[in-house]
Amino acid sequence: MNKTHFLLLLLPFFLISCFKGEKQNDSVSGKTNTISIIIDDQLWYGEVGDSIRNKFASPVLGLTQEEPLFTINQYPARLLEGFVTDSRSIIVVKKTAAEKFEIIHSKNLPHNTFRIYEKSVDDLICSIEDNSAEIIRQIRNAEIEKVQEDNRKSLLNPTIIKNKFHINIQIPTGYEYMLHKKNFIWLKKEIISGNTSLLVYQIPLHNFEKRKDIVNSIVRMRDSVGRYIKGREPNTPMITSEAYAPYFSKVTLDNKEAFETKGTWELKNDFMAGPFINYAIVDKAYNRLLVIEGFCYSPSNQERDLMLELEAIIKSVKVEKR
Repeated sequence: MNKTHFLLLLLPFFLISCFKGEKQNDSVSGKTNTISIIIDDQLWYGEVGDSIRNKFASPVLGLTQEEPLFTINQYPARLLEGFVTDSRSIIVVKKTAAEKFEIIHSKNLPHNTFRIYEKSVDDLICSIEDNSAEIIRQIRNAEIEKVQEDNRKSLLNPTIIKNKFHINIQIPTGYEYMLHKKNFIWLKKEIISGNTSLLVYQIPLHNFEKRKDIVNSIVRMRDSVGRYIKGREPNTPMITSEAYAPYFSKVTLDNKEAFETKGTWELKNDFMAGPFINYAIVDKAYNRLLVIEGFCYSPSNQERDLMLELEAIIKSVKVEKR
């Protein structure tokens, strides 16, 4: 056998080895906000598929452009679940004789596998309706944990924020301090498509508690600090967009009552705009309302994953005990 024939014989083995290595690398990372749906084509292109898309590909609230909650990749049920490694979460939907809704957690990819087994199409749709909220909650939690895990590999020095606000928060390197005042800090990171920002500030708790309309109070509060973030031209402060009403909900953050507000910001008398997510934490130990907000400007690219990264940073906050 000459040298050329020998190399040609080895080539298939080399390609297989490279392919396996590539698949392993994909499985280690996974794509942000991507889920795999294992379901027969007949179900996927019918009412069951419509129900899945309505729940898991519905528009994300608070963005300036329409983007799905998750990017969905569908695979026929005949494929083994173990081969689907392009996401951290898998949903298996099947018509079977045995009815079952099951959640399987794993430290490796996929982090979560959700199995929905029912006897009929109607039963599958009902199960999707009943369990979708919990599935979405767990998938989003897994995505946030992955972002936080990646952030911990290289963190910004926390001393300035810790000394000023008595908090620990995991902000990745790449962010720079843009403005530093007595009760206010603005950090910003430049990205290819624009930038992302974080704001940390506080106000006396009694100033907030005496206001009855919480949503409008938060909007007025963020507009008041928006004067620090300006465009290039005069009289262009950042304000809450009036074109879309913000989305508001009560949540718990660091075991404390908090208010989550999602909406759109814009520069007054300017063209720049983008989404924001604002958490106002009721911190009775320090007698303050601690506010942490993330916003981005990415006019030419998607905003969904950028906002998830900001949410993950904010949700890493821990208030020091007093």
